[in-house]
Amino acid sequence: MPSMSSTIELKIKRRDRPEAPPRWEEFAIEYRPNMNVISCLMEIQKRPMTRSGARTAPVNFEASCLEEVCGSCTMLINGRPRQACSTLVDKTGTRLELAPLSKFPVVRDLVVDRSSLFERFRQVKAWVPIDGTYNLGPGPRLSPADQDFRYLLSRCMSCACCMEACPQVNDRSPFLGPATLNQVLLMITHPTGALNKEERLEAIMGPGGLGDCGDAQNCVRACPKEIPLTTSIAQLNREATSYAVRRWLKR
Repeated sequence: MPSMSSTIELKIKRRDRPEAPPRWEEFAIEYRPNMNVISCLMEIQKRPMTRSGARTAPVNFEASCLEEVCGSCTMLINGRPRQACSTLVDKTGTRLELAPLSKFPVVRDLVVDRSSLFERFRQVKAWVPIDGTYNLGPGPRLSPADQDFRYLLSRCMSCACCMEACPQVNDRSPFLGPATLNQVLLMITHPTGALNKEERLEAIMGPGGLGDCGDAQNCVRACPKEIPLTTSIAQLNREATSYAVRRWLKR
């Protein structure tokens, strides 16, 4: 654990509105044991004063569950995409640099618009469709091994850490990103979701799909839930190749 000083120094990248130029502001708050980044931002909210003593607006940020489940508090913390709720000052040190995710439009300060991520999910139909809410009866059985593997995939909280870390996700590329590909595998490995398997594979075999993955493997290192994203993508490649061969043979 790094040595702790009595003051936590924060350098925060701010923006008043989407079209406004970014600026940096510095803050200093009193150190207490067991503080996370969210608690630091809440201290600034109580007394929005810069380190030089100038009054300023409270820093805007998102947070909901405060236990690394919702993914809403993702931001760049000392240059790394992380959850502000689970990043502890006692482990990172008392000098923090906070910035919004760079792969999504900034709404204000540390708040970004992640609509493009959910639009990617829509492209691959990352849900299991049903034709009603009536009692459908017991679902198909899954082996314990399949349950365990799908549980790992299902831990995704759409936090976008993998998207931020992936060099292929940028404004010059249509790449769907690792989180989206992981959702495809989660869907097609479910007996009911497999009914739309070919439709989902078609969606990831075109522009922006599997062929645009650069195999940087940054995603699996950045994922806070330790989802085996590279394994997901490798398995999807096998599924897509098998489907392409079957499709060709049916001509």
